[in-house]
Amino acid sequence: MPDRAPFLLDPDVTFLNHGSFGATPRPVFEAYQALQLEMERQPVRWLQREADGRLAVARARLAGFVGCHADDLVYVPNPTTGINMVVKSLRLAPGDEILTTDHEYGAMDRTWRWMCRRSGANYVRAHIPFGVSVDEFVERVWRARTARTRVLFLSHMTSATAMRFPVEELVRRGREAGLLTIVDGAHIPAHVPLDLGALGCDVYTGANHKWMCAPKGSAFLYARRDLQPELEPLVVSWGWESDHPSGSEFVDRHEWQGTRDLAAFLATPAAIDWIEGQDWAGVQRRCHALLAETCTRIDDLTGLDPVYADDGFDWFAQLAVVRLPAGIDPIVVKQRLYDEHRIEVPVHRFGDDVLLRISVAPYTVGDDVDALVDALRSLYGR
Repeated sequence: MPDRAPFLLDPDVTFLNHGSFGATPRPVFEAYQALQLEMERQPVRWLQREADGRLAVARARLAGFVGCHADDLVYVPNPTTGINMVVKSLRLAPGDEILTTDHEYGAMDRTWRWMCRRSGANYVRAHIPFGVSVDEFVERVWRARTARTRVLFLSHMTSATAMRFPVEELVRRGREAGLLTIVDGAHIPAHVPLDLGALGCDVYTGANHKWMCAPKGSAFLYARRDLQPELEPLVVSWGWESDHPSGSEFVDRHEWQGTRDLAAFLATPAAIDWIEGQDWAGVQRRCHALLAETCTRIDDLTGLDPVYADDGFDWFAQLAVVRLPAGIDPIVVKQRLYDEHRIEVPVHRFGDDVLLRISVAPYTVGDDVDALVDALRSLYGR
């Protein structure tokens, strides 16, 4: 049975937006705070003598969880930071192309457009309509490739449309074609299975503070070994030409960026321990089933078509969107859901559609989604 007790969420709010920033269970949050307190008691020892060793342990624990070698992964505060480091390391020429889709995260779109303005490269967004099959998705993206394509950039699961993209085949094709393959997996760790070694992309970033339930400010960047020498740090600090090399220039250059609070990184193993202490596969199955049922109920209420194809592929897991009537103001609806019903859930416009995005997390119960359906019914009078 789901249990909200370990989580610190406001009991007066129906929280259906785990996908934005996650929620941290009390044992993990206490481990996080204990680390911060320990640092404050002796900051010189903690930061100068012990931080490297502690980070190495935390990095190895996380690497084992996501399926890569510890020296191929570094902690970053969020996926946006990780992708920025990679993007700013690229040497793109005028006319080069970055191939992506029209479902990417807004911060990433902005990052790539910034790079294109500086380099003269072009940001090519393949159109992906709702309801596509796996094969159609792959072909739509691949048909947009040209002789000038240098980078393939894809979300593993999108933010605005909550679509789990079948990236595996495109990563395989991209690497065979000599493209740099970069995957934004912000929503993936602990949400759907992830094995970076099997996926084989050049770069991958994921958030630990979302579905892994780690403290806010914990994420990772993975890079293939042969690419690592080309990646320059966002912040040049003591890890560049390190006086105490770890054996991995990638780790040395990117992990140490001056004085900062490392507690969110170091508490990430506690989040993994907490997850592994649950029947996590059972949690994921229950959450997915509840979410699928909720989407159907809302589609029946609005009379609008489902967003996802029914082709045997799990296009969503514990995060999904449903359509709301196109004529409504999403900002007003979101505010009314919160002010009148105390429901925290995102509502936004995507193209011609108004979408409501639902997260079903380990603590979500039937009463939570019932409250959402009842609130929508009261708004639409059906």
